[in-house]
Amino acid sequence: MSTASALRFQLERTLERPFPSALTPKTRTGYEIAPCGIPAVDELLDGGLPVGEISEISGTETSGRTSLALSFLALRTGDGQACAWVDVNDTLDPESAAANGVSLRQLLWVRCRDAEKTADRKPWTRLDQALKAVDLILQAAGFAAVVLDLGSTAPEHASRIPLATWFRFRQGAQRSRTSLLVLGRMPYGSAGVMRGLRFDVRRQRQRFPQTQPGGRKPPASTWSAGGSWDATRRA
Repeated sequence: MSTASALRFQLERTLERPFPSALTPKTRTGYEIAPCGIPAVDELLDGGLPVGEISEISGTETSGRTSLALSFLALRTGDGQACAWVDVNDTLDPESAAANGVSLRQLLWVRCRDAEKTADRKPWTRLDQALKAVDLILQAAGFAAVVLDLGSTAPEHASRIPLATWFRFRQGAQRSRTSLLVLGRMPYGSAGVMRGLRFDVRRQRQRFPQTQPGGRKPPASTWSAGGSWDATRRA
């Protein structure tokens, strides 16, 4: 049995009891939209994020990308659906997730760790684990949403993810009716469904990368993404 097959078998056995539905693909019923739970963002996106597609949320640290992803998962897990968070650099704070309404009992948290140090160790170790985990989760099907957190990954490493990997992820998301959210400092798999700049969320339709800086139109509306977990910790 190959390594990938063994990992998939182990994942299925682990999820069989806590998430029986995770092994049952959802029937495709056409183009679907899932709300984010933030009215201003849902209005900008005509209802929310697409189901069965890849959505990229990019921005710097403290730009609100994690808050948006947690709000999205809070609605999915609140409905009793299984979700997954693939944590490349092991930065997710479960207390913050719970404070934002995420049901941790419905969340599969994949924490990538450094492999045993060797002389030829490469910085791709955690990223490779994350990509394999996303692949296996999409193949297993039954997850309403999967977050691939590349927020703390250097762009020069994340940008090396092959286009074939993104194509395979998109096929897997469509087949399993899963919303795949990619968090990062910049878009990696597409031009970006939504682009974040500091605390402003903007909706853009862009076919080609912009070549001239400063050519963006002013946003029609904005959304403040103050870190709600900070207030929870101080309390």
